[in-house]
Amino acid sequence: MATPSKEAQERAELNFKKKEIQARDASKAMAEYEAGLRSEREKTARLKALREAKEAADAAAGIAAATAAADAPAAKGAAAPGKKTAAAKKPVVKKPAVRLAARRSN
Repeated sequence: MATPSKEAQERAELNFKKKEIQARDASKAMAEYEAGLRSEREKTARLKALREAKEAADAAAGIAAATAAADAPAAKGAAAPGKKTAAAKKPVVKKPAVRLAARRSN
């Protein structure tokens, strides 16, 4: 029976230690990668909620301004027939078609 020489045994131990270190580093790197993905998803969700809240507030402000503008001439009486007032114009609320299409698909 052949017995492994000391050199062969040392090489085997070094290879084993090297693979063990690589396995530890790989699991550590994977954990960092997954933590990064998780934090990115959380940040994206937070920013989306903030954007939607801002859009809702802007829409509500636009509706309130339009309602106030429409009610203003009726409350004060009719404006002069030849004059156009800024309060009589309704603000135009534009919604990008791209965002609406994206919401419908989700």
